[in-house]
Amino acid sequence: MARLTVPLGAAAGVLAIDQATKAFIIDVVMQPVRIITVTPFFNLKLGYNRGISFGLFDGVLSGVPFKLSVLLLMVAAAILWAATQCRSRLDQMALGAIAGGAVGNAFDRMRHGGVTDFLDFHAGGWHWPTFNLADVAICMGAGLLAARAFAQPVDTTKQSDHDEGQ
Repeated sequence: MARLTVPLGAAAGVLAIDQATKAFIIDVVMQPVRIITVTPFFNLKLGYNRGISFGLFDGVLSGVPFKLSVLLLMVAAAILWAATQCRSRLDQMALGAIAGGAVGNAFDRMRHGGVTDFLDFHAGGWHWPTFNLADVAICMGAGLLAARAFAQPVDTTKQSDHDEGQ
């Protein structure tokens, strides 16, 4: 149970912040719905992603938000289980952040039929796909796991079976 405290806490924190920011954007900031220029390269722009990452398969998946939500919730549960197998608290936090972001996006699909996105970065005429804080948590968690995997020291003292036979 102790190994579940860190990832569950990270997941709950991400979920709370994600859902609070989305509610604030929908209920307060975007009344009426419009594009709000914050800086020359950043806008607040409300949208609903009915596809998967970056709006892929929007037309194909727009009719099955509940099924996609259930799949996301199952993936989040599997990620939390995997976090309980980790010894590193940093890895547990990273996996918890990923799970919390997945749950936040799943809740959006159930309530709105798509993921609520509102962060719009752009340069010139090019716009990065609009995203939200759940997406940020998922990317940060995955990035942290990748960085830790690449930063692991390679054990050069252990020889392979092939080397031993020569």
